[in-house]
Amino acid sequence: ARESWVPAVDILEKDGNLIVQAELPGLKEKDIELRLEGNVLTLRGERRMEKEEKQNDFHRMERCYGTFSRSFTLPDTVESDKIKAEYKNGILVVTIPQKPEVKPREIPVNIG
Repeated sequence: ARESWVPAVDILEKDGNLIVQAELPGLKEKDIELRLEGNVLTLRGERRMEKEEKQNDFHRMERCYGTFSRSFTLPDTVESDKIKAEYKNGILVVTIPQKPEVKPREIPVNIG
């Protein structure tokens, strides 16, 4: 039976970028779809069972297979045309630059 599964995702901020890290072990790049519509970033994919695995008689099966979909609403401050994605060692890393004006800056305090 095919079950849905939900990959673990971390979202953090680093060097003025939003970073989305998704654990996608066992997937090939062709099984991953990343789409931006408006300010909604959607990650979809499918983890498939290999033919050899289907023929085995499992005593225990804890890994889930099937399709997944995760969506995240991005702030209006991102530079959507500069988003980059890299998939390596089962981890998808999406780097989302933010516009410079949203980066924190120090304001000098004058003593009068």
